[in-house]
Amino acid sequence: MRKLLCALPLLFAVPLIAQSATQMPGTMDVARVTAGTYNTDPGHTLIGWRVSHFGFNDYFGIFGDATGTLILDPANPNAAKVEITIPVGKVTTASAGLTGHLLRAGKDGGKADFFGPAPADAKFVSTRVVTSGTTAKISGDLTLNGVTKPVVLDAKFSGAGNNPFNKKATVGFHATSVIKRSAFGISYAVPLISDDVTLDISVAFEKAS
Repeated sequence: MRKLLCALPLLFAVPLIAQSATQMPGTMDVARVTAGTYNTDPGHTLIGWRVSHFGFNDYFGIFGDATGTLILDPANPNAAKVEITIPVGKVTTASAGLTGHLLRAGKDGGKADFFGPAPADAKFVSTRVVTSGTTAKISGDLTLNGVTKPVVLDAKFSGAGNNPFNKKATVGFHATSVIKRSAFGISYAVPLISDDVTLDISVAFEKAS
């Protein structure tokens, strides 16, 4: 019994030691960022959107498989340039009915309520980057539903390191913004469904070979 009691602290310490020995591949260390051109990791880049529904609650969805590039030099971060293409036709929600409504044709040949059955890809092209520590204001032009308008993203550096599977140098960012959907010609049910759309962006960029 005495030996068991003496061994108990060691048994509890083993998982703690193993946990402390495991280091995340990506960490918030700007010193790990290297200059160059990066491409999105489409499988791990998501653009979430959220709108208020009748003032009761929010509903939300996701655009995935976004592609694009980031040109970045940590010695001159304000010179960064980013372009992202978003396949609107791949929008998804938790409701098959809602997803279908977003992508269905307009009734009797009329204008679709939202995107329609064959929407063009959306695209964001940066025009100015102003950094402050690990955050940045990224101004740019967003083209959505055939309309181009200026938007500003509030971005934050979230990590850098090497992807443990493909060994590519990777940098990650989170960003948020609020846009008016009516400005892009999508005004169905405003204001019962809010005109303001909150965007929540999570993007991983892998360094080009």
